Amino acid sequence: MRKMAIMLLLAALTVWSGNACALDWPAHPVKIIVPFAPGSTPDIVARVFAEFFQQEHQGQAFIVENKAGANGNLGTEALAKASPDGYTIGVSIAGPLAVNTLLFSNLRYDPKKDIAPISQLVSQPSILAVSSKVAATTVTELISEIRSQPDKFIYGSVGIGSISHLGMEALATKAGARMVHLPLPGSPAVVLALIRGDVQIGLLPASSVAAHAQSGEIRMLAVSAGRRLPYLQELPTLQEAGLDIEADAWVGLIAPANTPATIIESLHRSVANAVQSPAVRQKFEALMMQPVGGTPKGLGDLMAAENARWKPIIDSAKIKPE
Repeated sequence: MRKMAIMLLLAALTVWSGNACALDWPAHPVKIIVPFAPGSTPDIVARVFAEFFQQEHQGQAFIVENKAGANGNLGTEALAKASPDGYTIGVSIAGPLAVNTLLFSNLRYDPKKDIAPISQLVSQPSILAVSSKVAATTVTELISEIRSQPDKFIYGSVGIGSISHLGMEALATKAGARMVHLPLPGSPAVVLALIRGDVQIGLLPASSVAAHAQSGEIRMLAVSAGRRLPYLQELPTLQEAGLDIEADAWVGLIAPANTPATIIESLHRSVANAVQSPAVRQKFEALMMQPVGGTPKGLGDLMAAENARWKPIIDSAKIKPE
């Protein structure tokens, strides 16, 4: 009995000690792992929130660390395996948090078991864009061109299994059209390929293509969102063209599993405060992103929904990483 009492006392002291440390959080700089390169959408989002978090937490530093590679798996794995003490958190996207479980048989982390969702940070719709060298000015005309010239149209994406890849495969499937896929290292590379005419089509974040569309270098045909965008009202949705496709890009804030609930809640509150900040909203609106600030459960549900959304497309197109 005495031995049991001592064990229970030690366990209670461990829990108390963990809670006490959580209450003092953050007592030193917090690292935010971004599993993509500097200048990528997740990196930009992470830096906006890192600046706000620092203001929220008495000037304590939140330092962004880029750890790119393996379709975002490398950095997301590093986050999943980090100590769950609140001093390593991260941002990630649909690929490493959901879709890559369908693509990689040797994934070295399990998003459901190894990651604690905190909040969806932003959402950004994708734009179906074509090279100015393509004659089509509507989605209907584009599909007609593709059908008349199977395998002659090349579309660029930001990588195998990315939303820009899966969205185009969904379009091909639903339109009954065949195209050639060319994966490229990021949205800027796809935009450059569109301008040069090396690829004819791309499904890319709105912020990547809008400026080039204004200059006439590329042409925007439709938005992947369920409704027209307030800042691009003239652009129809893919649904208006008869294609039931939504391919929004989103960024979520995450932590290692078993991170103390008090820290998760503190970060969740900070995100909620950030998305209400006029300065933060202004920054994201300029980038054509919508701040979200959802709950941990909301992000977890979104991760599960992405699996369900894209599994049929991955299976049908037999998509596998090279």
